[in-house]
Amino acid sequence: MDPALRSETISNEFKENREKETWRRTILLSFQSLGIVYGRLSTAPLYVFGSILPDDLKSDKEIHELYSFIFWTLTLISLLKYAFIVLSADDDGEGGTFPLYSLLCRHAKMGLLPNDRSASEIIQHDRGSPRIKVPSTTRKCIEKYKTGHYFLLFLALFGCCMIISDGVLTPSVSVLSATSTFGRSMIKLSHRLISSQKIREHLDEVLTRLPVPMACAILVCLFTLQHYGTQKISFVFAPIVIIWLTFISGIGLYNIAQNHEILYAISPTYMLRFLKKVDIISWKALGSIILCTAGSEVMFANLGHFSKRSLKVTFVCLIYPALIVCYAGQAAFISRYLGTKDANVNLSESIPNRITVGFRDIAPIGKATGLAIISGMLVTTCLMSLVIALSWEKSVFIAACFMLFFGSLEATYLSSCLLNFPRGAWFITVLLLLFLTTMVSWYYGTVKKYQFDVENKVSVEWLTDLSPGLGISRVPGIGFIYTDISSGIPAFFSHFITNLPAFHQVLIFVSFKSLPVPYISEDQRYLIGRVGPKEYKIYRCVVLHGYRDHTRDSDDFEDHIISSIGEFIAREERDYESLSSPERMMVLGRSMGDGNALIPLTADSSDNSHPTLTQRSHSDDPAELSFAAIRRKRVRFMLPKNSPEMSVSVRKELQELVDARESGTAYFLGQSHLSLRRGSNLLKKLLIMVYVFLDKNAREPPVALNIPHAALLEVGTVYTI
Repeated sequence: MDPALRSETISNEFKENREKETWRRTILLSFQSLGIVYGRLSTAPLYVFGSILPDDLKSDKEIHELYSFIFWTLTLISLLKYAFIVLSADDDGEGGTFPLYSLLCRHAKMGLLPNDRSASEIIQHDRGSPRIKVPSTTRKCIEKYKTGHYFLLFLALFGCCMIISDGVLTPSVSVLSATSTFGRSMIKLSHRLISSQKIREHLDEVLTRLPVPMACAILVCLFTLQHYGTQKISFVFAPIVIIWLTFISGIGLYNIAQNHEILYAISPTYMLRFLKKVDIISWKALGSIILCTAGSEVMFANLGHFSKRSLKVTFVCLIYPALIVCYAGQAAFISRYLGTKDANVNLSESIPNRITVGFRDIAPIGKATGLAIISGMLVTTCLMSLVIALSWEKSVFIAACFMLFFGSLEATYLSSCLLNFPRGAWFITVLLLLFLTTMVSWYYGTVKKYQFDVENKVSVEWLTDLSPGLGISRVPGIGFIYTDISSGIPAFFSHFITNLPAFHQVLIFVSFKSLPVPYISEDQRYLIGRVGPKEYKIYRCVVLHGYRDHTRDSDDFEDHIISSIGEFIAREERDYESLSSPERMMVLGRSMGDGNALIPLTADSSDNSHPTLTQRSHSDDPAELSFAAIRRKRVRFMLPKNSPEMSVSVRKELQELVDARESGTAYFLGQSHLSLRRGSNLLKKLLIMVYVFLDKNAREPPVALNIPHAALLEVGTVYTI
């Protein structure tokens, strides 16, 4: 199946599932979420207590106090904040830091994406007037000061970086915990079965080194499974997570029965006792306690793959009670043996008969993971408070209460994590600098390049009025000019025309515009307009897409554009007064064949089109041109035979469009070469250097259309920044 059609179908299925969700569907999604979303929360008991150094645990009372923090942290942050509040702040079913920022961009004029025309306003014009937002002091302040716009963008990028960093560390801390468990178990088993001291020492040395290479091998296998897709992986791992939750819950109940006094620690008075006598060493332990919420942000970020009800039901009915019981059992066991001759006993001993859990080697990773988790949560709290005020239109008082309550709680854990900076949390700073530099460089380079295009574009009149004086000739075929700007003539094309005065019989300027929404409906995918007078046969197509759309991953992209232009030609005279300015743009969908302007006919045909201007520019060798004529499946168009409502002039223009398509297609792409101005500072040089590297090595092609090389012409342009 075509990738774009597949992603389209999936997104439509998700929307349909959210709209028509039954309890049977909820149970199925809940089961799948166990294998994808809640694996992180379920495995957190492997390293929460284990990442606390044994010397930091002073008494059994302190263990009870730390469990009180775990109980209320899971209740307030994971249950109340994420499951009941943040999950409701979805962006058309999508969740995460970026969708929150997208909501703010739509409900307050604070977007910083490059844009020289408001296609979103054209969309709203066709949909009807949007509901007028109630003016508020918060909205006015955010819209007025540009500094606030950049701060919120930085906050969104910072949150994304922390989530990515957390994702980098999660596999390491989880898998290494498991392999350390295996190594510790094998050491203890060898001591019981082998009497020779020399052999045991040799085995101990081998088994001590085993966890790291074993963890690497497991991680490689896990990442290899990703290409099978989320759905298959979820069905494989969901039963494993259910067995694991049942296992740790049973162990927790066993240890609670042995030391039921841990249940009294649910009282918040235990937290107050901890705070009254706290010192720096004890305060550092809180940096490990926050790991109990690891995976709560994932619950919100994966909202687009499931539903709010399925995620909430799974967490409330299964994950939350299982974790509360598990942590209570762990705390009960540790407090029972702390202070005895077995004071150095590891948490792995909480499992009867020693089926063990090891933590000794994951403490530094746990410190770094804790800092990443709490930083991402703080960003979500800040953005969520603005969503409450601007998108939900609640009072500033309610938004401030949300911010102060959860922000103060998370700031407490943040201070604890920062104290663990020398113990391993410093690593998150390295990842932050790496990811943030990448994101900021890409944004900076994209904006500067776009500004250069806007400043150096030429007017439409240059092409339509002055081009006859340049002696420009028209050649058969269609020329697609792909550009980042959605008005005017791009500088690279004017540069090409000046040096080689010829272009095709039909010209189509194509640009892609991202809107701050997850999806654009297929009936509003294209903005089609005319550039200059009719006789020039020059059109503009602005392709609208959301941040979750995969518009460019289609092999029939060109066919849909031509079909949409045919619909525009047929409807232009009839709907002229309703067309949106400037350039009289019309919103059309990607429903090829549903209209009556052009009839698509799919056929296997050899692309034996006439040699176009682009082909000649590559080579004049007939052998090379014939080699480029690749046999492929393409769509041909024809006009309807009987269409009385279609005027003669419209039929003539449509026929010229069809004839141009039959003559061949050429594709013009601008190839940018960035050059820094003299005297640029070091920071600017660094950002542009990183952008150039990413643009050349880590970015997908501007248009993924499987364009044959013989029909592609890249025009180089020097961008002085």
